[in-house]
Amino acid sequence: MARRLALITGASAGIGAAFARIYASHGYDVALTARRLDRLEALAAEIRMRFGVEAYAISADLADPGGVDVVLAAIAAEGREIDALVNNAGYGLPGTYDQTSWTDQSAFLQVMLTSVCALTHKVLPGMVERRFGRIVNVASLAGLVPGAAGHTLYAATKSFLVKFSQSLHLENLANGVHVSALCPGFTLSEFHDVNGTRAQVSQSLPAWMWLGADEVAAAGYEAAEANRPVCVTGAPNKAIAVLAKIIPDEWALALIANQGGKFRKV
Repeated sequence: MARRLALITGASAGIGAAFARIYASHGYDVALTARRLDRLEALAAEIRMRFGVEAYAISADLADPGGVDVVLAAIAAEGREIDALVNNAGYGLPGTYDQTSWTDQSAFLQVMLTSVCALTHKVLPGMVERRFGRIVNVASLAGLVPGAAGHTLYAATKSFLVKFSQSLHLENLANGVHVSALCPGFTLSEFHDVNGTRAQVSQSLPAWMWLGADEVAAAGYEAAEANRPVCVTGAPNKAIAVLAKIIPDEWALALIANQGGKFRKV
C-alpha cells in the first residue's frame, strides 16, 4: 500500500517542522508548505535521508487568498491525496487594534482563519470518502483564556479554532476522520522572535513555563491518533486552562490584564 501523505502548513521552523518529522517518523510522506522555500527544501532533504519517505517542498503565502489553491495544485500535480492535515501556519501581530492597519489585520485573518477553513473544507471530503483522515488545528492556550490587550485578533482566532475543531470532531465521529485542536502555551520556537516579543517573554517567564516544539508536536500527533478534540500541552497550561473555566470571568480578565503587559508588546 502506498504511504499516506501529511500536509503541514508553516513547516519551515518550530512546531511545523517538528510535526513534519513526527509524521515522517510514523511512515507518512510529507508535504511542507511555507513562504521560505530554502528552509523547506533543507527540511525535505533531511526528512528523505533520515526517514526514507518522500517530502515535497511547496512555497506558498497563505496570506494570499489564492495560496490554498497553490498548495493543493502542487500536491495534485504529484498525483497525491492528503490523508493528514496540520494547520499550523500562524504568527502574532503586535499592537492595539486601532494602531494597526486593516491591511495587516486582514492578512492576519487570511492566514489564521480563512486559509485554515478553506484547506480543511477542500481536503475533508476526500478523507471522508476514504474513511481515514487526521486534522490537527494548532490553536493556543490563548484561545482558552480571556483575551489580552494587544495582538487583538490572536486569541479570538485561536478560540475559533478550538470551537471549529470540536464541531468537526463531532461531525466526523463515524467517518474515520480524527480532528483535534492543539493548544500549546509558550513554546521554544521562532514565534516570539518574529513578532518582536522575545525580550519580554524571556525575562518574564520561568523556564518551567516553556515546552520544546518537539514535545508540542508529539502531543498533537498523539491527540489526533486518540481522536481527542482538544489537547492542552504541559501541566502548567492544563492548570491555567482549568482555572480560567472555574473562576469568575471578571477575575480571569483582571489576571490577564495584570500579566499581559509583562510579556506582550502592545
